Amino acid sequence: MEQFLIANLAPVMFGVLVVFLLSGFPVAFALAANGLLFGLIGIELGLLQPELLQALPNRIFGIMGNDTLLAIPFFTFMGLVLERSGMAEDLLDTIGQLFGPIRGGVAYAVIFVGALLAATTGVVAASVISMGLISLPVMLRYGYDKRIASGVIAASGTLAQIVPPSLVLIVMADQLGRSVGDMYRAAFVPGLMLTALYAGFVFMVTMVRPNAMPALPLEARNLRQPDGSSGTASLAAVVAGGIAVAFGFTQWWTHRGVAVGEEAAIYGAVAGVAAAFLFALANRHLKLGLLSRLAEKVVFVLIPPLALIFLVLGTIFVGIATPTEGGGMGALGAVLLAAANRRLSFPLMKQAMDSTTRLSCFVMFILIGSTVFALTFRGINGDLWVESLLTNLPGGALGFLIVVNILIFVLAFFLDFFELAFIIVPLVGPVAEKLGIDLIWFGVLLGVNMQTSFMHPPFGFALFYLRSVAPKAVKTSDIYWGAIPFVLIQVVMVALIIWFPGIVTVEDKVDMKENIELRIDAPEPELSAPEAPDYGDTTQE
Repeated sequence: MEQFLIANLAPVMFGVLVVFLLSGFPVAFALAANGLLFGLIGIELGLLQPELLQALPNRIFGIMGNDTLLAIPFFTFMGLVLERSGMAEDLLDTIGQLFGPIRGGVAYAVIFVGALLAATTGVVAASVISMGLISLPVMLRYGYDKRIASGVIAASGTLAQIVPPSLVLIVMADQLGRSVGDMYRAAFVPGLMLTALYAGFVFMVTMVRPNAMPALPLEARNLRQPDGSSGTASLAAVVAGGIAVAFGFTQWWTHRGVAVGEEAAIYGAVAGVAAAFLFALANRHLKLGLLSRLAEKVVFVLIPPLALIFLVLGTIFVGIATPTEGGGMGALGAVLLAAANRRLSFPLMKQAMDSTTRLSCFVMFILIGSTVFALTFRGINGDLWVESLLTNLPGGALGFLIVVNILIFVLAFFLDFFELAFIIVPLVGPVAEKLGIDLIWFGVLLGVNMQTSFMHPPFGFALFYLRSVAPKAVKTSDIYWGAIPFVLIQVVMVALIIWFPGIVTVEDKVDMKENIELRIDAPEPELSAPEAPDYGDTTQE
């Protein structure tokens, strides 16, 4: 038995961890207990030195001093404040009126607002609960299919997992040793593509089953003009004017050599949005009457979240702020937005800070537990065991990617994305790097896959969030069946990233490797004539 343990301690340790997790024991304590237990077993068997466990205090202090992880409480606090600031209600109402005249209009509005909330909050719970409270009753009232309505809301809320500033991308960057800013840039296009796939699915349903997602009736469209027109012409004019200003500013900025490429485009977009806002402001206060009710409402409702997106993502992308600093500015912006909407109060702040503290402690405890587990697991060469398993798979890098994604997809039935990121990613990341896979690309791929952990029936957290606010007319089975098509869409997105790796690209990546040169200047010894060796008296008597 002892010889068996010495030869197979790493797989036994991993198997015991799986048993701990499936038993329902808290993940953080399961990881730490498993690490300490097998650390003692390894010492007893002579595989480890007792001094190895003395590295734990330094590792824990390293976690506490990690500036990257400081972005998690900032973005969480920002999302929780925005959830109660009234922004989601205004967005859903206004965008619902904009898309209302077409079939599936409210579903399109939910997807659009879900992407916008994802780019401002980064918190799945806030998005799903807000849209479930506001949009689901409206969709049911006007004859939407219960399953499709539930699936659209749950899936749109999970966009916060992949659209920056996603919390999972922060954790992924930390675990893979890469820049959070690069991870955000790389995830931007896949996030937009996933949003487009959701909208494409809604379009297909409206073509095949028109009655499942009807247009809003005339009496529900309350932003029409007095003559009964929709007012979309003036909105189109404002959008065209904003795009023209953005394009002109980008060209001028580039011609002057102040900024080029992505940076110039971001500043151009800011100029276009600012021009549209100032024009709408002048139209309202000077009573020019140039904009319709719909156009004016859309401009005033969309500008605050767009400004917040620039405050967070724009400053990160152009290099003004780090992700942690961007999160701090976003938290302040959320408080100011809540104050502007007259929703800021002491109970709101207290509840947001309480929830932020709980989530931050949850993340820290899991990270500490995973550190204890990883220290012992690497000490008994568990990383080499995992590497030998995954590098010897048929198919090389492609076989590795398929197996890892299937593994994460299955584990997502039982574990949430934090647990997956802290347990699985540190094991497979070094193997991916050895196989020549770019870790930024790999992190985004896993981030898209981990979205399914929120949508998996029957344990998906997004489904639980929606169930908590859904009317009694919506059965739990309706929510589960509605989620399945969107889980399949997420799987298709994973396959697209593997098949077309150019979807995830980042130029000018930040080098996170530390190049340390140790130089010791020691005084040169003084050279003197060597003394003849004394061999004693060699005279023969």
